Amino acid sequence: MAIPERFSNLPDYAFPRLRALLSGIEPGGEPMVLTIGEPRHAMPDFVAATMAENIHLFEKYPSNEGTAALLDAISGWIGRRHGIEVSPSRIMTLNGTREGLFNAALALAPEKKKGKQPVILVPNPFYQVYAVAAAAVGAEPVFVPATDETGHLPDYASLGADVLDRTVIAYICSPANPQGSVADEDYLERLITLADKHDFLVFSDECYSEIWREAPPPGALAVATRMGLADRVVMFNSLSKRSNLPGLRSGFAAGSEGNIAQMRRLRSYSGAPLSLPAQAVSTAVWSDEAHVDASRALYQRKYDVADRVLGNVPGYRGPEGGFFLWLPVEDGEEAATRLWREAGIQVLPGAYLSREVDGQNPGQGYIRVALVADEEETERALGRLKDVIYKEGS
Repeated sequence: MAIPERFSNLPDYAFPRLRALLSGIEPGGEPMVLTIGEPRHAMPDFVAATMAENIHLFEKYPSNEGTAALLDAISGWIGRRHGIEVSPSRIMTLNGTREGLFNAALALAPEKKKGKQPVILVPNPFYQVYAVAAAAVGAEPVFVPATDETGHLPDYASLGADVLDRTVIAYICSPANPQGSVADEDYLERLITLADKHDFLVFSDECYSEIWREAPPPGALAVATRMGLADRVVMFNSLSKRSNLPGLRSGFAAGSEGNIAQMRRLRSYSGAPLSLPAQAVSTAVWSDEAHVDASRALYQRKYDVADRVLGNVPGYRGPEGGFFLWLPVEDGEEAATRLWREAGIQVLPGAYLSREVDGQNPGQGYIRVALVADEEETERALGRLKDVIYKEGS
């Protein structure tokens, strides 16, 4: 059997491509892997005890949309963090945000819009699940460059009315992966106004929202609520980055009651709910901010390290949030290969996170570096990186 045609033009995922690129090359130093966005800070110290106290709940089937206690905890967190009231009926738990970002498109994207193939807008570069979701629902993905000229956020308003009138979903990530740019309230207001004018939904990927430099990023659902347009936004967040629990696979989606009801309906047929012990742990973790503050302080110190080591590199731009550096280079693949061969440092070519459009790949001249190691290792790795990539005459 042939694979479905809608998936035939998807490029290989970034990390298999990187393995192929570096295959057969010996690292030129102590290996330092700065590719994957897997937090290495300590998880909350109460997680193990909470899991142990609830271990007997593996005997029971879990609730699909989330236990009442967990939904209440998430609702309370949204209220404290974003200053809006979102009832539990407007929230659904997820196995991490990737599941939700994909399945929400299945649940909410119509097969046609105004009798034509629908469009899904994707920032370029982007988290790869956005493009796969578009392919799965038969939508046309339109990749919109998020470059230095646009503040590393997509300028969806620059698209023509013919595209916007077919749009059913626009993805936005803030703080952005990989660039670390934050969509401020003005940007979000313009995007939500555009969505209302052209009748589409905004899927707001906010999984890096609790890692920031100077001020907490605004949430799209909060902005939409103040505008009276909450039905235009579905927000996604998780405990992976906020609480250093990527293996727990625990997140949520929140939006209007109608949109969440449709997502819950699909999930009741095809989703895999979180186990009850995992939901108990999640309830405790969403209810605690002390560990989040401590982890954020560590990232802020690593921002300072990056600024100190790389601040004089032409084109360097420290992130506003998240834990990635988006570093300018001549060619991302060549830089990644040199770093591995000469210094044992593994980074991700920016082109692997982007799509070529009209002969241009906006990630081609970048590498992504994850600030997930401790402060000392981060400083050592960035120093070695600078010596290889940015030394005079290189």
